[in-house]
Amino acid sequence: MQRRDLMKSAAIGAAAAALPRFAIAQPAGNRVVKFVPQANLTSLDPIWTTANITRNHGYMVFDTLYGMTADFQATPQMAEGHVIEDDGKSVTITLRPNLRFHDGEPVRAADCAASVKRWMKRSPIGQKLETFTDAVEAVDDRRLRFRLKRAFPMLIQALAQVSNSPPFIMPERLANTDAFTQIREAIGSGPFRFKADEFNSGSRVVYEKNANYVPVASGTPSLTAGPKTPHFDRVEWEIIVDAATAAAALQTGEIDWYEQPNPEIQTMLRRNRQLVIEEIDPLPLTGILRFNHLHPPFNDKKLRQALLPAISQADFMSAVVGPDPSVYGVDVGLFTPGTPLANDAGLAPLRGPRSLDRAKALMREAGYTNQPMRLIAPTDILAPSAMSQVGADLVQRLGFNTDAVFADWGTVVQRRTSREPVERGGWSMLFTSFSSFDFVDPAAHFPLRGNGTQAWPGWPTIPRLEELRDAWFLAPDLAAQQVIAREMQTIAMDELPYIPVGAYKSLTAIRRDLTGRVKGMALFWNLRRA
Repeated sequence: MQRRDLMKSAAIGAAAAALPRFAIAQPAGNRVVKFVPQANLTSLDPIWTTANITRNHGYMVFDTLYGMTADFQATPQMAEGHVIEDDGKSVTITLRPNLRFHDGEPVRAADCAASVKRWMKRSPIGQKLETFTDAVEAVDDRRLRFRLKRAFPMLIQALAQVSNSPPFIMPERLANTDAFTQIREAIGSGPFRFKADEFNSGSRVVYEKNANYVPVASGTPSLTAGPKTPHFDRVEWEIIVDAATAAAALQTGEIDWYEQPNPEIQTMLRRNRQLVIEEIDPLPLTGILRFNHLHPPFNDKKLRQALLPAISQADFMSAVVGPDPSVYGVDVGLFTPGTPLANDAGLAPLRGPRSLDRAKALMREAGYTNQPMRLIAPTDILAPSAMSQVGADLVQRLGFNTDAVFADWGTVVQRRTSREPVERGGWSMLFTSFSSFDFVDPAAHFPLRGNGTQAWPGWPTIPRLEELRDAWFLAPDLAAQQVIAREMQTIAMDELPYIPVGAYKSLTAIRRDLTGRVKGMALFWNLRRA
């Protein structure tokens, strides 16, 4: 299948050359760095939404008690350390001294307790931790204590979680906001301050260096762990939807970093010796087709299964990254390829020759009778947009009565929270992708939950998945975890909370004179101009 609605590289090069100079002032040394993010920032609340753009914003503004290294080891960040007592049922964390929020107020254990409680309502691993917890309380201003019903060996690992909805620490007055209501301020204690007075959604997001930020004293920067040193006075996110315009600005030096150029743009940018095209994350991201389990037509498992013979992971992934198979993977299941829990259980329906006719026959057997189906999709974010274009074409060829609604990413993020049926503005399916660390294991794997209306949008009810997830947390070693992961994948490929549509390496374009980039996502601490 050919990539849809994307410009060819020659046409892009000509368009970029013909564009007028983009109206962004030239960065001045180590004072300002300018960045084109993957999407517009429409929500400031990284607990309320799982959107990667809001997670990236969160890491600019907020800090966490513990950081995570690239090899998934938890290390202290805001925490000075912790003590485990009473056979693991009491865990006391001591904060580093002199931590302050951007408004000048000291960071207190009470702020941390409120932040953790709010996070536990939304995060998959936080929800699990909550079932083990009697209380999260401030002992004094610097000590936070977890009183547990029984030991939870993954507690510190949970507090270092990197996947969407990390346990960011915010002032108590913000953290007391209901977890299902968005906060409207972004005040943290992280290395950069959010400039609310310069925020213009759809145009610009500005951060300035937190002059009072004190990085941890030792360690090596790795993912969200180690010293976080802000070298730039300002970080400016320029929201540029048009790829050719963003590419032209990058080539002239009017921006410094373009997070997600499409494959054709990458081909052009590689010819510029002042630029580097590299993997933003050494591990691949996974693309998924998510179903709404609450309403017809995909509340019927047989109809979800009917799509499997028609799903070509190669088609979806080549739409995202181009035809080079070295930057995408197929035979992809529920867990990030190349990590210990990745396996092939239950993947037979995604292998072998693809057949629209077989899928249509299964649709008839499932009793599909032209019920309306709505696909919601973005126009302004690379991977979900490309996958959605392939998916919209596929479901139309299969004969679904399809309403494909394309909008900006922020609108899609808001709309996917609706639990209404299609006739009242709801949705039936969507495509999106998740970072590598989101799918490493069941702990923070949002789309793998089967806990009904408490689950990530789509809201599948799959009790056996929840039972297996509980067992995984208590497994004595990796071998036991791998056995459980295989069974989870077998169940999921039958019940289909979602269909994995492949994995891909996300490539980013950055000016060669920028050094010190911490790999994993769009992180700005330790980044400097050579």
